[in-house]
Amino acid sequence: MSDFRYRRAGLAIMLSVWLGQAGAGGIDPFLTHGKVAGSVAGNMLDADDDSDPCVFGPPAQPLELPEAVERALCNNPQTRAAWAGAKVQTAQVGVAKSAYLPAVAGVLAYSKQKNVTRYGEESPYSVFNNLPDSKPNLRSGSLKMSQVLTDFGLRSANLDQAMALLDAANASHDAALQIAFVNAAQAYFDTQTTQAVLEASREAEHAARESFNAAAAKYKAGIGALTDQLQAQVAYSKASLERVSAEGELKNAQGTLATAMGLSATTNLVLPRRREGLPDTAFVKPAEDLIEEAKQHHPTLLAAQAEVKAARAKIAATRAEGRPTVTLTAELGRTEQENQPPAVGYAPTDISNRNNSLGIQMNIPLFEGFGRNYRTQTAQGQAEIKAAELSRLEQQISLEVWKSYQSLRTENENMKAADVLVSSARQSFLVAQGRFKAGVGNILELLSAQSAVAGAEQQRIKSISNWHTARLKLAANIGKLGLWAIR
Repeated sequence: MSDFRYRRAGLAIMLSVWLGQAGAGGIDPFLTHGKVAGSVAGNMLDADDDSDPCVFGPPAQPLELPEAVERALCNNPQTRAAWAGAKVQTAQVGVAKSAYLPAVAGVLAYSKQKNVTRYGEESPYSVFNNLPDSKPNLRSGSLKMSQVLTDFGLRSANLDQAMALLDAANASHDAALQIAFVNAAQAYFDTQTTQAVLEASREAEHAARESFNAAAAKYKAGIGALTDQLQAQVAYSKASLERVSAEGELKNAQGTLATAMGLSATTNLVLPRRREGLPDTAFVKPAEDLIEEAKQHHPTLLAAQAEVKAARAKIAATRAEGRPTVTLTAELGRTEQENQPPAVGYAPTDISNRNNSLGIQMNIPLFEGFGRNYRTQTAQGQAEIKAAELSRLEQQISLEVWKSYQSLRTENENMKAADVLVSSARQSFLVAQGRFKAGVGNILELLSAQSAVAGAEQQRIKSISNWHTARLKLAANIGKLGLWAIR
């Protein structure tokens, strides 16, 4: 922006102040408020109108995944802190732009005096002792203006640094949103997983009870051994204990999810059963392409890139601080004195004085004890640190993309194997159960098949949960996580 445009904005500021239009919230002549997200949820949530997208009623019953994530985005302390940090930095951009405007200050003063003059009897001026005391009044006012004409790049470098730090703050806000998104979705998946585990535990308990009843009936009829009944009873008791443990795990998972949503851990949450269908994976591309997308879109990398840019602008600003500054200064002043005696023996009179000045001031730093040189070296070292951190983050995120890509492929195969395992285990259990009831099978065969079914179900539930987690982390690692990923 040219100096003329900044001066024009400065006139608008002064006019609004003089007219009393600068409200309690402050004015925004540089339109910096539009450079930060309008709500704590950023672009993750879109309101249909100007209403706040972070206003919620009681949790839905059953609670769907999008609502859980939306609540977490709005109520997470880290996202709120990151949003506040972005708003702080957007104000710093306004501070940097304001340096292009003139500084204007007004001074008003009023004073009343009482002058009493008495001379000794021997003084030739003692004849004036009978004159009345003077009571002059003094009113003065001045208006001062200073405008930096040139500082050889200092203001420009400071503005570049502020803009880069704002980009970093906005990117950090996006990164915080993605972390909150993943954590909330993971808590939701964990809760659904524990629900499925509880259901599987209840089915295993029911099957164990049937096996125990069958063994007890055979023993009562005299065609079964007591050891068979006792072994079946032990298996039934173990299945009951696992069901009780699963109920406790579900309560813990529900509390974790409620806390992630900004609710009390005691909030009663009811989740629907996990759908059999799986969300699409159309965003998945070859690993090399995903890594390149992550380098372009991942908010953590964008924040690091902006910090490198800000550090380089800091070098330029530090150097510019040691250069001359040319400032235009102007002052309008007026002083009025009433009842002021101009000299001894004369009657008081009124005096009016006007003072107008216009000038140019040049400040030339000559010697700073080599401090400027060392401050510049410090800024250069900090820029090198930021650049090294950027390289480290690029390597780290590339590795995370690679790992999550491989995890998703692995979990795809695990789900297929788990489906086959569950089907085979159930068929084996039905055969073993029929053989035991027919008297041609033993209790160990039945209990082994029963245990295999329970283990296969647990493995299938775990593989589905791991697949959802791997898919979500892959989307997050390439920096494109959004509500599309859970709908």
